[in-house]
Amino acid sequence: MMPRLICLVLMLLSSSVYAACTQPIKMAALSWESGQFTTAVIKQILQQAYGCEVIEVSGSSSAQENALIQNDLQLIAEIWQGRSTVLADGLKSNQIQVFGNTLAGGATQGWYIPRYLAEQYPDLRHYQDLFRYPSLFQAQFQSNTDAAKGRFLTCPKGWVCEGFNQRLLHNTGLNQHYSIVQPGTGAALDAEISAYYEQKKPVLFYYWQPAGLMAKYDFVPLRFPSFNAQCWDQLVDKTSKDPCISGFPVSQLSIAASNAFVKQHPELVEMLKKIQFSPEQLNGAILSMNENQRSATDQANLFMLEHPAQWQAWLSPTAIQQMQLQQTAPKQQDFFPKWDMQDQLNQQLKHLVVQFSDPLRQFSAVIEGYFISPVLQLLTVVPAWAWILLTGALAWYSSRNWGLSLMSMLGLFLIGALGLWTALLETCALLFCSVLLTLLIGIPVGIWVGLKPRAYKWIQPLLDVMQTMPSFVYLIPILMLFGLGHVPALFATLIYAIAPLIRLTALGIQQVNPSLIEAGSAFGSSPRQLLFWIILPQARPSILAGLNQTIMMSLSMVVLASMIGAPGLGEYVLESIQTLNVGQGIQSGLSIVILAIIIDRISQAYGRTTTTNSKH
Repeated sequence: MMPRLICLVLMLLSSSVYAACTQPIKMAALSWESGQFTTAVIKQILQQAYGCEVIEVSGSSSAQENALIQNDLQLIAEIWQGRSTVLADGLKSNQIQVFGNTLAGGATQGWYIPRYLAEQYPDLRHYQDLFRYPSLFQAQFQSNTDAAKGRFLTCPKGWVCEGFNQRLLHNTGLNQHYSIVQPGTGAALDAEISAYYEQKKPVLFYYWQPAGLMAKYDFVPLRFPSFNAQCWDQLVDKTSKDPCISGFPVSQLSIAASNAFVKQHPELVEMLKKIQFSPEQLNGAILSMNENQRSATDQANLFMLEHPAQWQAWLSPTAIQQMQLQQTAPKQQDFFPKWDMQDQLNQQLKHLVVQFSDPLRQFSAVIEGYFISPVLQLLTVVPAWAWILLTGALAWYSSRNWGLSLMSMLGLFLIGALGLWTALLETCALLFCSVLLTLLIGIPVGIWVGLKPRAYKWIQPLLDVMQTMPSFVYLIPILMLFGLGHVPALFATLIYAIAPLIRLTALGIQQVNPSLIEAGSAFGSSPRQLLFWIILPQARPSILAGLNQTIMMSLSMVVLASMIGAPGLGEYVLESIQTLNVGQGIQSGLSIVILAIIIDRISQAYGRTTTTNSKH
């Protein structure tokens, strides 16, 4: 009798809770980690404590905000107040409501130094103290004109913080003593900061929270004057010349809901208003998601299991009981053993950074100063019209086709007319250096493995890995070892583009007619004479095909290398993605397409010409 009575009471309690939701609740599927975690926590509470059906809807931030205004979405779990004009218009028209404070103390940002540096230099606490320490933040190995200046790591190109950091550096006068170092992405910024921190070296950088790196390392913010809203508006305005200086704003993280949802579910709104995490909890959740490859749902489930007192303070007693009935531990795989190499690999990378980062960055400065920079200077010295004419002449010489020559010149002229000539030269300089280095290594290795079939069998798995491994996997380790800029892009391109050159060179040598080699040997040719007079001329078509593939793969990788701070056309593509500037993306993407077509047609035409000549 008693068990039946308990079940009846629980059913009555659950039905009263479940009455809160009669229709599915659509939530925005956010793209950043803190938003994903908060969304997952709210979703789990709505599903398990209130019996709501929750649907996550993906889309860009602006699209989700407009959908919220139209009540096509009911909830956005995390918004940064004051950042969106769309939400501001929705508030004015009384179509949405913003409530709650999901992060205690709000989201902060600023200029930071590591804790170990602050303890070593106790008088380095204010931005004005930086005037005394530019030499402390100088790059140890740097070959450009800014070598005497300190380095300031700013945020990626295209972010709003890029502009106001540059303005602050100028308005404070620190631009006379510090140069801006710009990573391509947030991941590249994290990698560069991590490389300095692991070596316990001085580093000055812009950062923010919530972020996983804030939980991983101990940073100290530099003090600025109090936040001035009027001055801040001038700092973020790219056209403003106001020399004002302001501290950084604190953004309150809140929840946005459609007005219809607020009216239909007042009890859920009251619950949502109570949800709040500490900075340590939110930063730690982001770090745990990143380092353990854990989904936001699993991280939310773990949070609910580890902090019952915290979430129970948000819910009513009835909702707590229902939540406890349905709460489950994270699912574990039963069939497969749990193998994880992440910690070992991360420790090995840290060891490599600590032990070899200095000599590798010194080597990087040598490559930059004596290889890449001279090539870029040479390309820059020659007038644009001369390069256009030279390209047209080269196109005609390789193909004897006036149409290809004319189209090549028109294509380069179009790139210049779009204002991308300097970026084109930077891309071409890095492309030339990458291809040259790839040829110097790839062709000798290809000849060796082509003449040694047993060696080719051993090296083939390595070539498979180099061709199929996603480039993003080795971009960050190379960045941590060699630093931001051209050189890590050079070596990443080498890894990506060398495999087809080795394969096709070896293939061409293996396909040489053995009777020709026998005839050469019969006439007393030495091994060197056989190689240069018989084998390589016969293998030339395959080698040239490998060269063409290497050039095209190098070009694609040079564009991707903008993500680790390499300048050029790829930098404009990346900026257009991060700022949703479709027009800029089309312009820069079209320029890359034109450059790729010109190089491909000329190299293919030259390959056909030399092949024809070799047959005669």
